[in-house]
Amino acid sequence: MGKINGVHHIALKPTKEQYGKTVELYTGLLGMEVKMKWGDPEYPCMMVSCGDNTCMEILGSDAEIPAGGPLAHIAFATDKVDEIIALVRQAGYQITKEPADLELGGKPIRIAFFMGPTNEEVELFWEK
Repeated sequence: MGKINGVHHIALKPTKEQYGKTVELYTGLLGMEVKMKWGDPEYPCMMVSCGDNTCMEILGSDAEIPAGGPLAHIAFATDKVDEIIALVRQAGYQITKEPADLELGGKPIRIAFFMGPTNEEVELFWEK
């Protein structure tokens, strides 16, 4: 049995100026349902449903869009966050955020981040 249960979410990181238009495209024009919101008026964040068990995270940011585009990271759903981090650490990948228990939109989660082989950021996301 595999360790990954599927894609939990993809994350977009538009600039502050692009945030409203980004939200309008996905929730208004495409009709994606808002699953949760957090953050504050200066840096709002939300998760919208992609129609199955995956979500798109839209993160408020004042950073410029990097050369590679606004994709912030890809998050895989798993309840094996610590096990996978141990494996990728042993394989020599850079851990950018150690496993941590947090609350997101009122829900308990456990997450960790590491850098993949093409410098992509990968999140492991367990919605407890």
